[in-house]
Amino acid sequence: MRNVLVTGGAGYIGSHACKALKAAGYVPVVFDNLCTGWEDAVKFGPFERGDLMDRGRLDEVFAAYQPIAVMHFAALSQVGESMSNPGKYWLNNASGSLNLIEAAVAAGCLNFVFSSTCATYGEQDNVVLDETSVQMPINAYGASKRAIEDMLSDFGASHGLNSVIFRYFNVAGADEAAEVGEFHQPETHLIPLVLDAIDGKRDALTIFGTDYDTPDGTCIRDYVHVCDLIDAHVLGLKWLEDGKGSRVFNLGTGSGFSVREVITRSTAVTGRAVPFNEGPRRPGDCTKLVSGSVRARDELGWRPERSTMDRMIADAWRWHQTGHYDK
Repeated sequence: MRNVLVTGGAGYIGSHACKALKAAGYVPVVFDNLCTGWEDAVKFGPFERGDLMDRGRLDEVFAAYQPIAVMHFAALSQVGESMSNPGKYWLNNASGSLNLIEAAVAAGCLNFVFSSTCATYGEQDNVVLDETSVQMPINAYGASKRAIEDMLSDFGASHGLNSVIFRYFNVAGADEAAEVGEFHQPETHLIPLVLDAIDGKRDALTIFGTDYDTPDGTCIRDYVHVCDLIDAHVLGLKWLEDGKGSRVFNLGTGSGFSVREVITRSTAVTGRAVPFNEGPRRPGDCTKLVSGSVRARDELGWRPERSTMDRMIADAWRWHQTGHYDK
């Protein structure tokens, strides 16, 4: 069996990864402490409850399953919280990942796929970012992810650890069959917030800032469908299995949607109006952030074919209507 250890496999992106790994012939072994994930999302392989801070537990799981690779999604990811409580992010994200990397190396598991973020680039407003763009994180979340990238590079030089790092932007949508999807407590992502407002689970959506230098005054972001994103992770795993070595890839579409455009398309897809209020800008929000993904397309053969806004909203809405883990 080709076991893959999936940290954070009970979360939004990790659970989609597990489904795709199973379909590709791997056995996804979920390692999750369920602080933000959901045990109901673990449907495609064995579940091992544990925390990245517990090195002994990691060693037990590596010994039991002897994975051929690690796919690392587990992280705290609330930017605002990381600014008010940076120690929590350095401890969980950076120190926890160091434990994981050291455990993988000790077990001889030298293929590592890492879920990084565009937050490592910081505030580089209104430019198309690619893998060569300078990394200038402005919060502990982005800084901790950049530190993990540095760890992977260092362990590559010292122990032959091979890593594929994916830096991605706004992830949206859900599994087409609605087996898994996006559900956070608290929810902070735009599309599920829009759907909650449509469905009456919140009074209204708040648009933070309407005076940006964009066609409609609201921020523009690059969105990629979660299943397209995970296709890239499976391609990255195969890249490592083929012995192609360590590489960094951005994942995005190269274009973006404004907040108002997301609202308009959500109304069109669901047939329901989106109640919303207008509020002031939030500190640190850039006008426009989009990703250049030429390297992923050319080298991995990655094609984000599901990443139209209508498709992402429709798949998220189908999942939203299942009731999911909100029991």
